[in-house]
Amino acid sequence: MARFEVMETPIKELILIKPAVYRDERGFFMESYNEKEFRAIGLDMKFVQDNHSRSKKGVLRGLHFQNPHAQGKLVRVIRGKVFDVAVDLRPDSPTFGKWYGVELSEENNLMMYIPEGFAHGFLVLSDVADFVYKVTDYYCKECDGGIIWNDPEIAIKWPLKEYGIENPILSEKDSKLPLLSEIKDKLEWWGK
Repeated sequence: MARFEVMETPIKELILIKPAVYRDERGFFMESYNEKEFRAIGLDMKFVQDNHSRSKKGVLRGLHFQNPHAQGKLVRVIRGKVFDVAVDLRPDSPTFGKWYGVELSEENNLMMYIPEGFAHGFLVLSDVADFVYKVTDYYCKECDGGIIWNDPEIAIKWPLKEYGIENPILSEKDSKLPLLSEIKDKLEWWGK
């Protein structure tokens, strides 16, 4: 059995990864990353930093990106459940401005690889969620960028009502992020 199954999404290079999970009466075991195995499935990137965030239900983090010093991200949930979203911001991409969302949870063990050139965010659907991710470049405060979570041009269908969330809980910074239309001209560095 392969250690990692790759599942395509409607957006080129944005992929879901399903690891092999070995369960028995004691619990389970899985590899969440294996450089050799990832290379074998076409994911040949170098990760330089691991991050871990814990959030309560209704917290929405994002939509974030770095410009420059774009970060590829391998994301997963080790506790709870989130709705994870990636938005294609690659100017030459046929799916520029399109989004893809998936539920990541400790039960489904799915991971998503989000390449450089995407904005990323997630909404916590469980009482608490531990979200962990690897990145391909270091955090750069001066490069921090983002797009407002409810941008009507992108029109993400966040599952708020389905999970009894009236209004998402945002950081002050995330509540003041711009619209995609306000930053389009500043994204030309991707894909060059």
